[in-house]
Amino acid sequence: MKFSLGAIQYYWPKNVVQKFYENVADSSVDIVYLGETVCSKRREVSLKDYLNIAHQLRESGKQVCLSTMTLLESPALLREMARYIDNGEFIVEANDIGAVQLAKERNLPFIAGPAINCYNQHTLKYLVNAGLARWVMPVELSRDWLKTLLDQEVIRDIRSYFETEVFSFGHIPLAWSARCFTARSEDRQKDQCELCCINYPKGREVYSQDGKQVFVLNGIQTQSGQRYNLINDLPSMHRLVDIVRLSPEPEGTLEWLNHFRDNIRGKHPIKLEEGDSNGYWNRLAGMLTHEIEAL
Repeated sequence: MKFSLGAIQYYWPKNVVQKFYENVADSSVDIVYLGETVCSKRREVSLKDYLNIAHQLRESGKQVCLSTMTLLESPALLREMARYIDNGEFIVEANDIGAVQLAKERNLPFIAGPAINCYNQHTLKYLVNAGLARWVMPVELSRDWLKTLLDQEVIRDIRSYFETEVFSFGHIPLAWSARCFTARSEDRQKDQCELCCINYPKGREVYSQDGKQVFVLNGIQTQSGQRYNLINDLPSMHRLVDIVRLSPEPEGTLEWLNHFRDNIRGKHPIKLEEGDSNGYWNRLAGMLTHEIEAL
């Protein structure tokens, strides 16, 4: 089982991003995803910058993948997506079906990100035929669902062609919109947002009237209010999951990576922090927590 770091979902200053990946280069992570996947107005770090970081990480022994935008709203974004796919060195994580099509036309292997709606064996087989090398399961699905899918005869025949990755740590990306909710929360219009989401390095928390955190606003992206944390579910992933994904946070990400590695066999469980959940993986409501004891 390998461990990956997904693309940074939040808007961080360039120097913070560079420092983060300097630390990642010295970490035990196997795979690193780079790129802006949420909002095209976030230009602190350019594709050129990401490629420089990619080369540094590759020299440190990491496998590097470039992640494309999830919501494309203009021809300019399509051209930028093509630049990612045509980078000539690193495999691309497609977060939009348009990226899948471009990679297929170029006969390039690709990774299907969690935003690609792949919910059955027929879609998965189509993606494999198109050049899929790795598939990130949609975030709201369960272990039982994954096992059932991979047990389908049509998938068993092609199982060796692709890797399976599961989003396992971080606030879950739930939806993307043409509207910017972070700007709206500051009474700004989207076109005059002044990039205010840079003021919220872990998103802006949203609470219900009874004081319960229900969502995190991250520009045009809405995330789960609770942090998804499958650290104690790792034993249930054996023989199903090839790669466990952690989503970067402003603090503590690499420490959590070490905790995940220590608990890969389930012998060093960690009590989930308040606000953490693992419901989806265990066929529960996403906000619920299924307690797991040490093996």
